[in-house]
Amino acid sequence: MACFIVPAAEAVVTTIVKRAVKKKEVKTRTAESSAELSSDRARELTEQTCGVPLSEKLKWLNTMLWGGTALLAFEHVWHGEVTPWFPFLTAASNPAETAEMLHEMATSGVAMAVLVTAVWGVMAAVSGVIVKRSSGEQPAKAQTQEEA
Repeated sequence: MACFIVPAAEAVVTTIVKRAVKKKEVKTRTAESSAELSSDRARELTEQTCGVPLSEKLKWLNTMLWGGTALLAFEHVWHGEVTPWFPFLTAASNPAETAEMLHEMATSGVAMAVLVTAVWGVMAAVSGVIVKRSSGEQPAKAQTQEEA
């Protein structure tokens, strides 16, 4: 009924956080570049030391959340659960259905938001491992296999 509202709310929050992080990264890059480094060199050093910037990782999360929200909203419109007139959600017009809608938001909506965020966390961790491997560092497990 309205399970897409929970991931949409998370997407709004992460969009705001992403913009704040991006501003901070730009300020850091500007400070580095003004301290005798060209902006290209500063960006190169930042990517080498940090891997994928946090703002880029948050962009991945936002894309996943907004995309899922759009698909779920379309599905709810298709089934007539969301209308273009007030109260917009058909379940909000009846108190019994409103309770069912809130229960769906608390169970399905939260579960979807948590699952998307967990998948994003795994993606971010894997990207960190890939960046470390590409920079020449080998994980401890690979080193012990080579020594044996």
